[in-house]
Amino acid sequence: MAPHDSIHAMFSKRAIAYWLTAAVVSVQAIYLLWAGREPYCKCGYVKLWHGDNWSPENSQHISDWYTPSHILHGLIFYAAIWLILPRLAFGWRLALGTAVEAAWEMIENSNAVIERYREVTISLDYYGDSVLNSVCDTLAMVAGFYLARVIPVWASVAIIVGFEALTTYLIRDGLALNIIMLLWPSQAILDWQSAIYSGP
Repeated sequence: MAPHDSIHAMFSKRAIAYWLTAAVVSVQAIYLLWAGREPYCKCGYVKLWHGDNWSPENSQHISDWYTPSHILHGLIFYAAIWLILPRLAFGWRLALGTAVEAAWEMIENSNAVIERYREVTISLDYYGDSVLNSVCDTLAMVAGFYLARVIPVWASVAIIVGFEALTTYLIRDGLALNIIMLLWPSQAILDWQSAIYSGP
């Protein structure tokens, strides 16, 4: 490919959607830094996986037990955008899905929503995601979005059900429970979740 063709391909109408996707993630990171979120864990190191859901390091590293819920976001966003805008090219669907995810990450890490989590969920020690964790959550959504493109619908449904069952069993939380507790807090669910501190 000639240099001229390479440059043209990088800035083609199709490629612009992917550049926009990258720009959205960059804006998310810059905004969260501006809003005062920690760049990475205050512990001073970065872990690929942090599995202790009850420690202050939760939501501070690259991945944790809430990462699967962001993969599910990708599966769900892909299906929703495909149903609403079936003729939209994949790259633009991805850009739209990423924008929705990034917007939620910015809202989720606002002081008001952080306090809401602390008031009505088991996340008593939650003080917001690190910027690293938040960006990786968005990238997990992107991974789920790509996955939804290549697997059959039944497999997407199976992954959603499987991940929700796994996290509900292991940490008594997940995408559905998170939404329920954030929007319609239930004392019964909170008591059940809190009981994990003292064992099953």
